[in-house]
Amino acid sequence: MTRGRKPDRIVTGSNTVAEAPRAPAWLSKDAKTEWNRVAPILTDRRTLTEADLGTLESYCTATGTVREMQRILNRDGAIVDTDKGPKRHPALGVQNAAMTTARLCAAELGLTPVSRSRPAIRDEADDDDVSDLGL
Repeated sequence: MTRGRKPDRIVTGSNTVAEAPRAPAWLSKDAKTEWNRVAPILTDRRTLTEADLGTLESYCTATGTVREMQRILNRDGAIVDTDKGPKRHPALGVQNAAMTTARLCAAELGLTPVSRSRPAIRDEADDDDVSDLGL
C-alpha cells in the first residue's frame, strides 16, 4: 500500500479575519469566555479565516462543556450512588467526549504546541501570489 505525497505547499484562503469577531450570542458563558480568550490570539497570528469560524465555535462549545461538567463533578463527585450501587457520574462521559472534541478542534486551529510546531502554511510574502498554483 502506498501513501499519497503531501503537498509541498498548502495554499490558504485570502479571507483572513482581521479583527477578533464577537462571540455568537448562543454560546454559553463558559464558551464565550474561551472565545474571548482565543479569538484575539488567532487573529493576531493571522491564522483565523472565515472558514475557521465554525471550528472555533465547536472548540469553544466543547471547552465550555468541559468546564460545566467539571463544576457538576466538583459538586457531586465522580462516583454517584444509585439503586444498583455506586456508578460513574454521567458527567464524566460527557466531559470526556467534550475534551476530545476540544483537543481536535484546538489542533485544527493551531492552539496546541504540536500544531504550532508544524511548518507554517502561510507565507506572508506570497499571500496573493497565485503563480505557484499553475494558473
